[in-house]
Amino acid sequence: MLLNEKITKAVKVDREKGFTLIELMIVVAILGILAAIAIPNFMRFQAKSKQSEAKTNLGAIGTTAEAWRTEVDTYVATVAQLGWAPQGNSRYGYSYNALLLAANTVAGNCATSDDADAAAVAAAATFIAIATGDVDSDATCDIWQYNQLRALTNPTNDVSG
Repeated sequence: MLLNEKITKAVKVDREKGFTLIELMIVVAILGILAAIAIPNFMRFQAKSKQSEAKTNLGAIGTTAEAWRTEVDTYVATVAQLGWAPQGNSRYGYSYNALLLAANTVAGNCATSDDADAAAVAAAATFIAIATGDVDSDATCDIWQYNQLRALTNPTNDVSG
């Protein structure tokens, strides 16, 4: 009987060393649920961070337009007179009073300047700068507008949530 007890204890010790298949499947299921929650949130926050490019560049265009108006008392300017260009590769295309300042170089499926932009241009006392881009590679384009009142609007938001 002594030998039989030793074998039984050895088998019990071997069983207690590993994980069962069910335990491993539960861990995999938990990891899958966490990934299903975390990945969409990560993608949304990444797209929101890309929107900061448009906000920053529209502010820079506004500063340039204010400097131009200070010199010549009008917001009406050509692209050369305005003298603004984005640095590096841009996710957005930019227009100023319906003049194309910089074409979108990363996601080319969004129009940068159109007749709606031209209709928004009023007189020499106003301006509108528009940024258009696709920050999350879907069919919707992200559009930001900035004017002489320093009002930044996002009429079409490409980032949900």
